[in-house]
Amino acid sequence: MVLILFGTELSPPVRAVLLTLRALGLEHEFRPVDLLAGEHLEADYVRKNPQHTVPLLEDGEAYIWDSHAIIGYLVQKYATDDALYPREPLPRAIVDQRLHFESGVLFVSFKELQRLLFQEHATELPKQRIAQLHESYALLEQFLAGHAYLAGEQLTIADFSIVATLSTLDLCYAPLDPQKYPKLSAWLARISALPYYEQANLQGARRLADLVRAKLPKQFDKLWQKAFEDIKSGAGKQ
Repeated sequence: MVLILFGTELSPPVRAVLLTLRALGLEHEFRPVDLLAGEHLEADYVRKNPQHTVPLLEDGEAYIWDSHAIIGYLVQKYATDDALYPREPLPRAIVDQRLHFESGVLFVSFKELQRLLFQEHATELPKQRIAQLHESYALLEQFLAGHAYLAGEQLTIADFSIVATLSTLDLCYAPLDPQKYPKLSAWLARISALPYYEQANLQGARRLADLVRAKLPKQFDKLWQKAFEDIKSGAGKQ
């Protein structure tokens, strides 16, 4: 039976699941959910997911929501080994900590910025919110000290979860400075080189960035002015 993933590619959590599906080589069907049209509030969807959130995974008669639960489930049920989600207590605890960091810190910041922009129609984002993002970037830089990936020396679902949100923040709200965050920038380049990365994550992140730019053209251009200058000068190359 083919796995069915409900969601929108604009959503970082949905893209974290898409990355995991592609990494595992799992056949799946993607069913777009139009949140603005209220498709997530329809009776059949709420029956499957009472929280009416995305993503939602349908696996036969099982329904799983929350990206962190879904990606862990996919590895434990379908992977041929535990590389993406280790079984040993300590390595797994590190992966879990990174997943909680994504849900409790990074994604919380993302949701607040989205709320300010698309619900409260802010014309300029508070500097404090952007500063909080850079505090999170600094912590991620520390997580990568001495490691190629966020939970150690191998790629895990923690990388998929965090890269989906971080790449969105990088494109939409607070561009990464490769000189200030060299490890984090190198990690992002490393994940970006995965053969399925562009289709599973980058395309959706770029679509959302277009919407953000339309809402905040002046601030968006100001945020990216230095980034464009770095690219032109070669400072942003890894």
